[in-house]
Amino acid sequence: MKQPWIHNAKTDGWFILSPPFIILLIIFLFQKQIQGLENHYSFYTWLFLIVFVDVAHVYSTLFKTYFVKEEVRQRKLLYYGIPALSWILGLILYQFGSLTFWSVLALIAVFHFIRQQYGFMRIYARFEPNNWGKRIDGIAVYSATIFPMLYWFKTPRAFTWFVENEFSWFQNLPDYIPVIKILYFGILMIWIVKTIYEIVKTRQFNIPKLALISGTYLSWYFGIVYFNNDLVFTFMNVISHGIPYVALIYIREIKQKNSQDSNNYSLFKSTFGIFLFILVILVFALFEEFLWEILIWNEHFSLNLEVSISWFQFLVPLLVVPQLTHYLLDGFIWRNPKKVN
Repeated sequence: MKQPWIHNAKTDGWFILSPPFIILLIIFLFQKQIQGLENHYSFYTWLFLIVFVDVAHVYSTLFKTYFVKEEVRQRKLLYYGIPALSWILGLILYQFGSLTFWSVLALIAVFHFIRQQYGFMRIYARFEPNNWGKRIDGIAVYSATIFPMLYWFKTPRAFTWFVENEFSWFQNLPDYIPVIKILYFGILMIWIVKTIYEIVKTRQFNIPKLALISGTYLSWYFGIVYFNNDLVFTFMNVISHGIPYVALIYIREIKQKNSQDSNNYSLFKSTFGIFLFILVILVFALFEEFLWEILIWNEHFSLNLEVSISWFQFLVPLLVVPQLTHYLLDGFIWRNPKKVN
C-alpha cells in the first residue's frame, strides 16, 4: 500500500513518530542519570523541556495562523475573538480562585494533548475507508490517553501538569481504577487483534499509523502510570507532544508550500531557514517565560519586581492568553486531515 506519510518516511519517522520510542529507550537505559539531572540540573531541564519545547511549540502555530495575512483576513472573528475570549475566560476563572483557574486550564490542556494524538491518527489513516477498523483505531487512541489521566486523577503522582492539587477534586469519586483497567487492556487487546487481522487479510499495513498508536500507548502509560517521576513525565509528555507538532507546522506550512501560496515562507525553506524558524519560536518562548518569571513565579531568576498579589488576577490570565489561544485555535485549524497530500 501507499504509505500515508505527511512528508516522507525519514522526516516523519524521526520527528513525528520516533520521539516516544527514543525517549522511552533513554529513560530505561539512563534512569540513574536522569534522576541526577533532576536533582542537580533542574534549571537546564526546565529551560530545554519547558521553554525550548513546550512553550516554543505553542508559538509555532503563528506560522499557520497570525503570520498568514490572508488567513487572518478571511477569519478575523476567529483570530481576534479567541485571544479576547481566552483572557475573559481566564479573568472569570481566576475569580473562583487560583486552584480552580489552573485546574480548568490543566483539563483543557489534557484535552488538547489527547486530540493531537487523535488528529495525527486521522492524518495517517486518511487513505483508509471509514469502517469499523478506523473506529477501533480512534477508540484505541482515546483509551491510550484517557486511561492514564483517569489513573492520575485517583492515584497520587510525583508530578503535576501545572500546580499542586490541580486534580484533587477527583479524589472524592468512587474508586473506578479496577473497572478502567479492564476496559483499557481489553481495548488494547481488541486493537492488537484487529490490527493483526487486517495485516493477515490484506497483506499490507499502515506503518506510520501503527507507530503513532503504539507510541501513544507507550508514552502515556510509561510517562504517567508506570513511572512516578517528575522529569520522566516531563520528558515523555513534552517531547512526544511538542516535537511532532513543530515538525507538522514546518512541513505543512513552510516545506510543502509553493510560491503561489499566500503564506510564502521562502526564507525558511533552506537549512538556514530551519534554524531561523526555530529561532523565531524560541525568542517568543523565552520572552513569555521571562515575563512569567519576573512577574509571577520568581523561581529560576528574578529582577526583584514586587508585583502585588492582587494584580495576579489580571496578570496570570493575560500571560496565559497565548497558551489558551493555542489550545482553542487547534480545534479549528486542523479540521480536515484529508487535505494533507
